[in-house]
Amino acid sequence: MMKEINVKIQILNNAVGKPEYSSLQASGLDLKAGVKKNIKIKSKDFNIIPTGIIIEIPQGFEAQVRPRSGLAANNGITVLNSPGTIDSDYRGEIKVVLINLGESEFLITPGMRIAQLVISPTYKANISFVKEILSNTKRGKKGFGSTGL
Repeated sequence: MMKEINVKIQILNNAVGKPEYSSLQASGLDLKAGVKKNIKIKSKDFNIIPTGIIIEIPQGFEAQVRPRSGLAANNGITVLNSPGTIDSDYRGEIKVVLINLGESEFLITPGMRIAQLVISPTYKANISFVKEILSNTKRGKKGFGSTGL
């Protein structure tokens, strides 16, 4: 069973519907386009889409704005800054930066499910600045693709 926390959601005037879980075990709330008229996103272009909601989440958590798999797989529509991070002290309207990686123009309609919102715990790092990097590892400085494709 999933753990639960309390999250407050304020519905703004431009909201078209409320965010909701699409199934009992869904980890992400569906975010809906808070627009009154259709918005076209041209191929290889992006647009910032309002959701019509403000959230308040407890300290020690963040909200992650993630793509919807169906929009990505079927239309090439994804969240440009994925995952978008909503910090616990942010009190503005949630907006989603959608990019159209598909070949055709895509139409965002009022109330369309455009992204998912996942609530996740966060940790604050206690940082120690050092003169030399920590310990040696087998991997060392090998990066991009060094562990195989």
